[in-house]
Amino acid sequence: MDIEEASMNVLVACETSGEVREAFRALGHNAWSIDLLESDDDSPHHIVGDIMEYIDAREDWGMGLKLDLIIMHPPCTALCVSGNAHYGTGKPKHHLREAAKSYTMKLWKKALSICDRVAMENPVGVIPMKASQYIQPYEFGHPESKKTGLWLHGLPKLESTNKLSVPESGVWDNQTPSGQNNLGPSADRWKIRSKTYTGIAEAMASQWSSK
Repeated sequence: MDIEEASMNVLVACETSGEVREAFRALGHNAWSIDLLESDDDSPHHIVGDIMEYIDAREDWGMGLKLDLIIMHPPCTALCVSGNAHYGTGKPKHHLREAAKSYTMKLWKKALSICDRVAMENPVGVIPMKASQYIQPYEFGHPESKKTGLWLHGLPKLESTNKLSVPESGVWDNQTPSGQNNLGPSADRWKIRSKTYTGIAEAMASQWSSK
């Protein structure tokens, strides 16, 4: 496929790793990421700022007047069911969960108001909207388990590209003591655990690269 014909304006919101952004750029697309934090890869195609503000001012940073695709990874710490002990009803941080739910829904509606093709990714949680599908890293070539929801608008469901068999031990790499799911407390633990798997990012780019 000719790169010029394939070129799309793609915005990846709430991403610092650059995994999804670079997967689309590798296919010739005008893909940018945006987050309140600096990018991990020091990319010139990353914007440090508030997605709510930049989504309306995209012509100022190279996206033109039309976005063909928006992919969002809103912060999930307060939304995940794994955080119920701290963020559940009656718990000390429950107000943060309510704020996160409100922000996520506002972001979803904001994206749909200016783009015909939108995807949002988040682990199993309390977003008040049914996910379009759930995917696992092991369906895309990674020997790990992490059930993740995709909310899709104007996009097909993501198809598995390299489904791995369950190991004989019945335990995936990230479920071992040294794996991602069992990482000890640290300042960047949340960032490590939220990084999009390369296989999933590449599947998004290859399967959603059409206007």
